[in-house]
Amino acid sequence: MFRLKNCIALLLLILMGACQSKPKDKAEKTAVMENPPNILWLVVEDMGPYIPSFGDSTVVTPNLSKLAAEGIRYTHLFSPSGVCAPSRAAIATGMYPTSIGASHMRTHSYTEVTGLPAYEAVPPPDVKMLSEHLRRAGYFCTNNSKNDYQFKAPVTAWDQNGKDGHWRNRKPGQPFYSIFNFGVTHESGLFEPYKKEEVIPKDLPFPIPPYLPDTEVVRRDLWKMYNNITLMDRQVGEILNQLEEDGLMENTIIFFYADHGGPLPRQKRLVYDSGLNVPMIVRFPDKKMAGTTDDQLISFIDFVPTVLTLVGQTPPDYLQGQPFMGDEKQRQYIHGAADRFDGVTDAIRAVRDSRYKYVRNYRPEQGNYLPNKYRERIPTMQELLRMRDNGTLNEIQSIWFRGSKPKEELYDCVNDPHEIDNLANQAEYAEKLQELSAEMDRWLTEIGDRPNLPERQLIAQLWQDEEEQPITQKPVVLQVDSEITMECPTEGASIGYRTIEQDSIFSPWQVYGSPFKVENGTQLEIVAHRIGFKESEVVQFWVSF
Repeated sequence: MFRLKNCIALLLLILMGACQSKPKDKAEKTAVMENPPNILWLVVEDMGPYIPSFGDSTVVTPNLSKLAAEGIRYTHLFSPSGVCAPSRAAIATGMYPTSIGASHMRTHSYTEVTGLPAYEAVPPPDVKMLSEHLRRAGYFCTNNSKNDYQFKAPVTAWDQNGKDGHWRNRKPGQPFYSIFNFGVTHESGLFEPYKKEEVIPKDLPFPIPPYLPDTEVVRRDLWKMYNNITLMDRQVGEILNQLEEDGLMENTIIFFYADHGGPLPRQKRLVYDSGLNVPMIVRFPDKKMAGTTDDQLISFIDFVPTVLTLVGQTPPDYLQGQPFMGDEKQRQYIHGAADRFDGVTDAIRAVRDSRYKYVRNYRPEQGNYLPNKYRERIPTMQELLRMRDNGTLNEIQSIWFRGSKPKEELYDCVNDPHEIDNLANQAEYAEKLQELSAEMDRWLTEIGDRPNLPERQLIAQLWQDEEEQPITQKPVVLQVDSEITMECPTEGASIGYRTIEQDSIFSPWQVYGSPFKVENGTQLEIVAHRIGFKESEVVQFWVSF
């Protein structure tokens, strides 16, 4: 590990060697890099480390295996939530979902069940999406095409956001940050009828975790899961081939990871490793550190500061994560949470070190299993419920369906990777329990998380006791000769602008950063948006001098 860390530090020095410093600006904190690396994210949904590069050889994934052979495998990456929208909020902002009102799945849905208004997460005013930071640094930013952040992305977030988003649409030589999302492995890919192409044999010896029964129904769902992984590997290969065709492999840092753990029951939505631990491969230009493994603890909130560091920017002070490359002190703990999923609410927090997981249940009177109609479309979930009702689940499989749960749980994740044997009441683990409990208290205080806060009170807190979602104030446009200056009275609002050409054709939205000059007669359309607020009214401005 020491040698690997030194290699990463050396790589960062090489990448940043071309940086030219400029006077420090507390608001921007940006360095200018002459030859900044491209950043490519390949994001798969609902998948734990179920690929050969991470020890599961059930199926062959040639494209990911090649990527791993040319890159670094990170074995201890964790999402702060076992479900997509809170996870993506963390990835996009570098903030814990529980600190910005993003932990409930989803904030804008299931209002007919909860009786609550639709709302969005509201981070502190300084918080911007990673893509906006990179756009301000000159990057062409595309998302293809998942948007699920618990808030509406401002127009300043992306150059292209949708199925046509691609680095190939940028200006010649412009660095890019491009995300491609692969939904084939999503939980819904286990629903029946299953109509995807069948590419693996159905009689493979699938590994069945002890919390699931070994039945024909479960084995079929495992076949679907691994079949989907094989299809995903093909799709990843197509994007990597495009990168190769464009001659961009050796100026691009490639990240492959999943948005949270596996799709099966007792995986997705839970704070056990099966729900939080995901594989990640990072390939650097020239295959630096090829074929190595890094076992340090990493959280999704570390992505923003790491990428900003890689492209020569100083991470903003508000970020709750830290870079996981270079000489930064490595994490001692990662943290996770589970609150409302669809229409049913719980309050669970978790903290993990390199070996042990501590779970605190704020509603022990509720069982671990809570009904979820979406999950119940999975045949394995139906099988579990049928066997529960018939009394045919074994002792391990029955744990999830107990009528209540302990206030505290403690697991040895090395010797008990499925987190079955709760050690919380064993005297020899009292010191570890106290250590992790104290770390949880510290973390909750630091990020301002009140785990059992009723969601209605959370909304009032986010909206500052107003009855409706706050609205970003209109931007103010000032013109001096040919120079345009823009401001917004709402603290932390981003301002986007575009020109209106003839026949009502609009140019792409640009991020306003500093005054700029325009030609006489230019027509501008301008909007301001603070994350979590409604965007402002659109302002139209005609330049005349």
